Parts: sequence; structure tokens; C-alpha cells
Amino acid sequence: MEYTPVLQKKYKENIIPALTKEFNYKTVMQVPRLVKITLNQGVGQAVADKKLIETAQEELTLIAGQKAVKTYSKKDISNFKLRRGMPIGVKVTLRQTKMYEFLERLISISLPRIRDFNGVSSKFDGRGNYTMGIQEQIIFPEIDLDKINKILGLEITFVTTAQTDEEGFALLREFGIPFKNVKKN
Repeated sequence: MEYTPVLQKKYKENIIPALTKEFNYKTVMQVPRLVKITLNQGVGQAVADKKLIETAQEELTLIAGQKAVKTYSKKDISNFKLRRGMPIGVKVTLRQTKMYEFLERLISISLPRIRDFNGVSSKFDGRGNYTMGIQEQIIFPEIDLDKINKILGLEITFVTTAQTDEEGFALLREFGIPFKNVKKN
């Protein structure tokens, strides 16, 4: 038997019928779905300290369960001592099984570890996609606190096929992302 993540099964069995009912879709193909999750970490201090980019890449690889790639500057900015082609960040894109597994770990383990957590803001980009910022990478259990030399934040972007912010919000709410001031059905 093939392994399917819990949230993928939940999407097929519970979320599709719920969203079809809520938005009166005529076919299953109209129901928005999660396409990919992108993790992005800007490491501006890497201009001065080259080891920072390596540790950030290792940490993001641990968090995502997939190898992170370095991002490089596109132009020279003298005020920041930045040259074209210098590594300034790391990113990783998760799809299918790894995406659902990461989302499950994020919702059930990592987000509850944030101090004074009362939900994430519900600001979407206008096209049904959502980006949330995390101030500290230490909320992820994969990170060993003893090996941390600098606390870095990261950005998590959820790309959906939703046409509107309302549909994207409903999709992510059904997955269990804890938005602020939202009543559970």
C-alpha cells in the first residue's frame, strides 16, 4: 500500500467536500488546492561572515527535509558592501508528499512552540496565496539549540490555485493553519 500523508488524505476526504459546499463549486477541479510551499531565508549578514550562509543552508535543509539552495545577489549595492553573485540567502520549494509532511509538522509541532502565540495574521496577496514570517528558526524541532550561532527568521509562502483571497483563506483554514480571530466551524 502506498503511503499518503495525513493532510493529503484529509484534503481528499474532508476539505474538498467542505469547500465545494461552502463555495458551491460544480466540479471537483474548481476546488482550490495547495500547489507548493516555499521556504525562504535572507541572510544579509552573510556578506561579512561566509559561514552563516552554510549553516543557514544546513538548517533549512533539516527543517524542510529537502536540500536548500543558495540565492545570489543580482546587482552590486555599495552601501551594503554587496557584489553581484554573492550568496545572500537560501530557499527550498516543497511539493506533493514533502509539502504535506512539512505543513503537518508546522501546524502540529512548530507553531505551538512560538512564545505568546495567538494565531497568524490573515493577510493574503490578492491571488489566494499566503506568506507568513517566522522570527526564529528555533521553533522547529529539527534544529539543535546547542549548535545555533545566530537566530534567523524565515518566510513561508503557500501557493494555491485559489482565484480569490477568500478561497485561499478557506483552504488554509481547513488545513488547520491557526489564523487570528477566526472561529472554527
